[in-house]
Amino acid sequence: MPVGKQEFRAALGHFGSGINVVTAHLPGGQPAGITVTAFCSVSLEPPLVLICIDRRARLHDPLASGQRFAINILSADQEVLSRRFASSSPDQFAGVGYTVSGEGTVWLDDTLAVIECSFVEKYPGGDHTIIVGQVEATRVHEAKPLLYFRGGYAQLA
Repeated sequence: MPVGKQEFRAALGHFGSGINVVTAHLPGGQPAGITVTAFCSVSLEPPLVLICIDRRARLHDPLASGQRFAINILSADQEVLSRRFASSSPDQFAGVGYTVSGEGTVWLDDTLAVIECSFVEKYPGGDHTIIVGQVEATRVHEAKPLLYFRGGYAQLA
């Protein structure tokens, strides 16, 4: 018998994960972002990562069609950014500091790290699409991470 959605969600809630904002550009060129916890490294040689994006998300199609993207790993004091980019607000970047890299991706200010990627491949994954990116550039800032655990935000002690 398959595991039910609620049971599965409860089990996954016991896995602490970092919180990231994936940023890219919409077809009209405006920057957009989405809060993501489904992120991991795939390979060191070549440097590959993957993200999982809900097929209903407005950033799904630009990302799944082969666009460059950045993974902004949030620091402990950036819960507000996580909440902002988890919403469907049309003006997500109002008052948010960011820079545009030489390759055109959006790097949020003061994040724990940024990983800039070029699209490699996509795979179906239930109600999500698994997107693999090759790491092209990074930036690291020393701070504590923002975590998600048991349905809420958490921080390292």
